[in-house]
Amino acid sequence: MKVPRWLEWARRLQALAEAAQHYARNDYERERAEKLLGLAAEITAEHSTLSAEEARTAFTAQPGYVTPKVDVRGAVFRDGQLLLVRESADGGWTFPGGWADVGEEPHLAAEREVFEESGLRAKAVRLIGVYDANRVEGALPLFHAYKLLFLCEILGGQPTTSNETSEVSFFALDALPEPLSNFRTTPRHLGDAIANYRDPSRATVFD
Repeated sequence: MKVPRWLEWARRLQALAEAAQHYARNDYERERAEKLLGLAAEITAEHSTLSAEEARTAFTAQPGYVTPKVDVRGAVFRDGQLLLVRESADGGWTFPGGWADVGEEPHLAAEREVFEESGLRAKAVRLIGVYDANRVEGALPLFHAYKLLFLCEILGGQPTTSNETSEVSFFALDALPEPLSNFRTTPRHLGDAIANYRDPSRATVFD
């Protein structure tokens, strides 16, 4: 999905405003940064259901120099079947995963998320792909994020739901469930994971 131009403009202005605020040396520079942030909020309000104040509040929830957030996912296979969890939030199926924590190595973040959302202990063995998470309709309307998808091996544990997942199950590769939790896991992500599982020499894909 192509990101609307207005959203690109709003994101860039917001990033510039936060960086300017972070590096401001006097009140004059801080005031200019505030005006930039206000303009980003006005653009967002004009083209969305958010008010300017709501947009401004959302933008300022990420202080300092603005960079993309990082979403990590684990593709776990067992006996030719793929592990998926059903998200409580939208009822869709997805690879277990979520936001990486500050100070956490990416592969460890993926292993942690697999355990938290499925009850299974896993080891990340290969990086399947690095994706621009915003190229999916309805995903992260205000913030930019990257998605890291790891191929994982099971070490132990028992399938167990969490406060974020209502079902945990393994599926045959020709009988994957619907609907997907689409901005978390897309058909492209599924296809890349299956191809990587079948061919260990396959190169990492990236946007």
